[in-house]
Amino acid sequence: MADLTRRGLLGAGGSLLGLAACNQAPTGDKPAIVTRDDRPAYEGEVSFEHGVASGDPLPSAVIVWTRVTPGPDSPQTDIPVTYRIYAEAGLETLIASGLALAKPGADFTVKIDAKGLSADTEYYFQFVAKTAGGEVASPVGRTKTTAASGDAPVRFAVISCANYPFGQFHVYREISQDRALDAVIHLGDYIYEYGLDGYGGDVGQQIERNHEPPLETVTLDDYRTRHAQYKTDSDLQAAHAAAPWLCTWDDHESTNDSYRNGAENHNPEENEGNWSDRKQAAVQAYLEWMPVRDPVPGMARESIYRRFDFGDVASVMCLESRLTGRSDEISWFKELAGLEPAQVPMAAVSTMTRVNDETRTMLGQVQEDWLAAELADSVTSGKAWQVLANQVIMAKVRAPNFSRTLSQNQIDAQDVGYIQQLIPFSQLGLPWNLDAWDGFPAARDRLYAGAKAASATLVTLTGDTHTAWANQLFDKDGERRGVEFGCTSVTSPGLGTYVRDVDDLGEQFTDANEEVTWFDPNGNGWTLLTLTKDAVSARFNKVSDVTQPSYSTEVAATFVANRVETGLSDLEKQ
Repeated sequence: MADLTRRGLLGAGGSLLGLAACNQAPTGDKPAIVTRDDRPAYEGEVSFEHGVASGDPLPSAVIVWTRVTPGPDSPQTDIPVTYRIYAEAGLETLIASGLALAKPGADFTVKIDAKGLSADTEYYFQFVAKTAGGEVASPVGRTKTTAASGDAPVRFAVISCANYPFGQFHVYREISQDRALDAVIHLGDYIYEYGLDGYGGDVGQQIERNHEPPLETVTLDDYRTRHAQYKTDSDLQAAHAAAPWLCTWDDHESTNDSYRNGAENHNPEENEGNWSDRKQAAVQAYLEWMPVRDPVPGMARESIYRRFDFGDVASVMCLESRLTGRSDEISWFKELAGLEPAQVPMAAVSTMTRVNDETRTMLGQVQEDWLAAELADSVTSGKAWQVLANQVIMAKVRAPNFSRTLSQNQIDAQDVGYIQQLIPFSQLGLPWNLDAWDGFPAARDRLYAGAKAASATLVTLTGDTHTAWANQLFDKDGERRGVEFGCTSVTSPGLGTYVRDVDDLGEQFTDANEEVTWFDPNGNGWTLLTLTKDAVSARFNKVSDVTQPSYSTEVAATFVANRVETGLSDLEKQ
């Protein structure tokens, strides 16, 4: 969702990530165990202030991550680290270990692709830094490899949009307490780029939860500092330590409404430098600080699209829809700004002509071809569900005609400029969010065509909007292609925060859109997704006031779809 405020400063640059690791476990059946470390000890103090994390699980491998923090007067040199993987939480049985270096050039992060593990197995891991003062150990994390086959149910926590100044990470705390998760799926906006005067800054100052650095993130140091700040949060650390994560970014990991060649919130005229430099700085910091595999050699650094299989139940395709292939931004509120009412219809027609251009792409041709091939292979391999870890709403959505659905008193109560503009725009009956797939209809048609050719059963997971959705997806021929579950946010406010005195806003969206079964514009939370060979269930969970330390939880709704002879049933509320 496009943000409502703007800010700016500074210009960017940075070199590519480099990690040194040795004695990693081989790709064979038996992982390696290091029995001695003859490297010189680090001549300084260290700590593990950012916890541990794991991600990108495979049947025989998983990424394990940490960051070693040198003391304030310690040398900026390589820090020798050992990673250790155990069979149980008590760390009695060592399964694998190896040596690595926390290097200044990688911001002292350590990311290991631990291989040779057993499928569908729970492991515990820890890092130990070797210093002249003795060994310093990290917290312990839990991880799990994926099943190579079988039809055991799969459980995911699905999350997005965690703006630090907007509130406490209660959602992460709740996720950390669910010990039955196979993975956490983060759909983007893991960090936000804004400074103290940007989106959420006013709330952050009220609750004393301000962004660091205080200015907008533009340089490599800026992005590293912002990632570091988020990972000092104890609830986020707990969630990372509880289960492996599958992560993809949306726009705020770089900047608002980003696309291949620029972004709404990238302003060279305000000393923010070259877009390519800023993009690469954001990507480098992300790859350093997140438990994700780097793209294979020969691929662009921002090409983080990838696939994970969970037994015979599901394939999860993590998409990249921002930095590799997305066409230039088209925004209604830029296209229609300053026009007289009589000029709006013709401008809208002209805008929709550009929106419908067959050459517009969300993913880029290379990723489109990759996705079509992966969908086909997943089905051929006998996977029941093809799950898209996707950033923005895929369903066709129009705003209700607020000039008819709102009373005059309700219209008069609207005091947010974005909503005041939305009311007259809603009379046009056009897609309202061109930053979503509605702004790329030809690309969506191509995705659906690939899914149809593969006989895929799509479950699309979506973040971005800070609101909860249960949608049914139909192609241009009216054939059902799948279902979509849009998760609400960890902290960022949704549409219901800005629309005043309209209690039935969710019902109005449902009534106005064939593909929208349920829409909840209020609150923060996460989605618990459960897949079996025969059904998919999405339970929408909420936490109460994120601006307060104490909170409660509730289940807002649960929706289920079943695999049937004709493909997929209607979504049903449980």
